Amino acid sequence: MTNSVKQTLRDSVKARWAALVLASLSIFGAYYFNYALSSIKPMLESVLGWNSEDFGTYTSAYAWFNVFLFMLIISGFILDKLGVRKTGLGSTIIMFLGTALNYWAVSHTFPEGSVVHIPILGDMKTQVFLSSLGFAIFGVGTEAIGITISKAVVRWFKGKEMALAMGMQMSIARLGTMLALMISLPLAKNFSVTAPILFALIVMLIGVGSFIAFSILDIKLDKSEGEVEDTVSEEDEFKISDIKYIISNLGFWYIAILCVLFYSAVFPFLFYATDLMINKYNVDPYLAGIIPGFLPLGTMFLTPLFGGIYDKFGKGATIMIVGSLILILVHSILSIPSLNTWWIATIMVLILGVGFSLVPSAMWPSVPKIIPEKQLGTAYAVIFWIQNIGLMLVPLLLGIVLNSTNPDVSPNKIVIKDAIDKAFTEVLPGQSFTDKEIHKAKEKASGAAVDSIVQYTNYVPTSIENINTENVKKEVYEDIVQNLKNTQISSDKEKAMAQVVAIGKDTAFKVIEKEKLNLRYDYFYDMLIFLILSISSLLFAFLLKIEDRKKGYGLELPNIKN
Repeated sequence: MTNSVKQTLRDSVKARWAALVLASLSIFGAYYFNYALSSIKPMLESVLGWNSEDFGTYTSAYAWFNVFLFMLIISGFILDKLGVRKTGLGSTIIMFLGTALNYWAVSHTFPEGSVVHIPILGDMKTQVFLSSLGFAIFGVGTEAIGITISKAVVRWFKGKEMALAMGMQMSIARLGTMLALMISLPLAKNFSVTAPILFALIVMLIGVGSFIAFSILDIKLDKSEGEVEDTVSEEDEFKISDIKYIISNLGFWYIAILCVLFYSAVFPFLFYATDLMINKYNVDPYLAGIIPGFLPLGTMFLTPLFGGIYDKFGKGATIMIVGSLILILVHSILSIPSLNTWWIATIMVLILGVGFSLVPSAMWPSVPKIIPEKQLGTAYAVIFWIQNIGLMLVPLLLGIVLNSTNPDVSPNKIVIKDAIDKAFTEVLPGQSFTDKEIHKAKEKASGAAVDSIVQYTNYVPTSIENINTENVKKEVYEDIVQNLKNTQISSDKEKAMAQVVAIGKDTAFKVIEKEKLNLRYDYFYDMLIFLILSISSLLFAFLLKIEDRKKGYGLELPNIKN
């Protein structure tokens, strides 16, 4: 007698890869917006008056609700109870709402000195708080869609090209990261500081539509398997008691801690990478995002490649060890102060891309080997929750360290910004400029003045204690006013804008250079933090390999079953 094998929709190569692409597009926008504001850090300071600690607070806000309100854990419960489709649709909508609040906060002008009092944390600038709140809401949706798609990939690719599929999913998502790093700062400079966020809103809407399309295909998969609902069978249904199995599994903890250490050595680096390229490697701000953009660009091709190798040949734990070693190499070299040539940074970012491809390509497909499928949603949620603790604390720590080790930079930038704002506000209305045009001129002139100093000057800066900042502010203001009044402004609005921006930039540049104001960040201590995280990740990669030998999880075995 011949036993027939029931064919389902997942057995169709076209169907399962179409499902993967549709699901991945729903998180593409999340990966873009995650780095949209990090790429414009210089403009947040020169245009909005933020400092590095404000920026660190903002980037850490992504994990506020996920960590303190346990939203990631709750998302895991919801996923295991309601299934992929309902959880995913809700997640994409939440991402859109968080991005919308962020856009409103950054585009809105708040009264000078406006603050919000936060218990324990103290006073926070109103704009920073509301922008951070939007980012925190966005973070809830992003992490929920992340675990949802991880479970969806397991559902569609179990016993097939699972590591390759997870690698492809990450590649599509990281295309968003690449775009954020490469185009956000040019977008902001050519249009306004809010332009990258507006672009993110549009992409988020596309993501909602994409996930709806995936859900339609996923319903067809249910029907092909004789199921009518997006649920698991009663005997396989997740139970709260299953958490005990997850948290008592030592292999699970090793892979979870490896995850938080590894990602904390990469994701926060990307938050600050554009600013690092400008300040340490003297890269033109219009091009500064291209160098870190090579990292996600490389992972788009390498992560599926390494995932395919894991599928066919195994060696998952070994792959994670090699990836951690690469991180140590890269952050060691980037932390050396004397190595400040742009091509060195480029090579290191490319090598970092290799390491960043190796570890995730093996780490995520290894989780189903350690945790049963019915507990995967919660297991991924706990891992992501632990990861979010790192993604909350590390960026905040980096911002505090950067601010405290460079106490002159942010105050000096604010002096220049305020002087240009005051001069333009006083003179430009008389030149027939609208309020919107004046605001745009302020943005461009302030940013250009700071960028010019960071990019083109190599003087030894004067300590802020030895500078009368009020006199500097007064000198910049008075010189700009005088130059604007003595210049025949063109009647052509485009030429007039270029004229006033050039006057503001060039006038401020001369005063800054004469006074030797410090406007350049030294990233040495921040890079040491990344190095420590990299070394720690290597330790837990070794511990995971040892545990695999003891328990026989099969991390060194291929994923594809013959």
